[in-house]
Amino acid sequence: MHINVNLPHNSIRNWSPDDQPREKLMYKGAATLSDAELLAILLNNGSRHKSALTLAREILATAHNNLGELGKLNIWQLKKLRGIGNAKAVAVVAAMELARRRQAGYMRQKKVIRHAIDAALFFKPLLADYQQEAFYVLFLNHASRVLHYRCISTGGMCATIVDPKLIFREALEIGASRLLLCHNHPSGNLTPSFADIGLTHKLKEAGKLFDITIMDHIIVSEAGYYSMAEEGKIQ
Repeated sequence: MHINVNLPHNSIRNWSPDDQPREKLMYKGAATLSDAELLAILLNNGSRHKSALTLAREILATAHNNLGELGKLNIWQLKKLRGIGNAKAVAVVAAMELARRRQAGYMRQKKVIRHAIDAALFFKPLLADYQQEAFYVLFLNHASRVLHYRCISTGGMCATIVDPKLIFREALEIGASRLLLCHNHPSGNLTPSFADIGLTHKLKEAGKLFDITIMDHIIVSEAGYYSMAEEGKIQ
């Protein structure tokens, strides 16, 4: 038997309107669409030999059909799939980032961080999919209200370099009187390293010069969170 592998794919445009993802979303609602159909809408179109839905299914298969794992894929990993170029890869990564920010949104609306669990809930959605360490600072006023947050640096799997000057310069510019530090451990191990503890003490001592308090240093991973304040590492 001879199979013609060059046959064109059945374009989504040729499907019944009820089966086309965009039309299905408009007339039946987003909740009726599968993950693959929603992803196909993000991709916008397919490639020469694959429909957008086929590409979407291949992307999900790469992520083991797990949206949490999909959020961990970067542009270059997505582009390894035939038919995925810069535009499609960027669209997927941007959508995953929006989902992370939406998860963290309710904590930003609350705007008051009083306990380690509040900080962990704020940061974990932002850091959950990082495959390398990232160091964030939450800038607060004297009443522990959130003024701003910022990613100070990103690094490798095991460490990141933090410049105290960047942190305190920004704190002074926006009038922050309290800082809450956070970084992730991609390995999943929540135990702080000697470097983590040393950096925290260094920043705490530097903060005294500016009358800025280091409230806590939180470590987050898929396993949960670790609070240096709760564990007595910050005196």
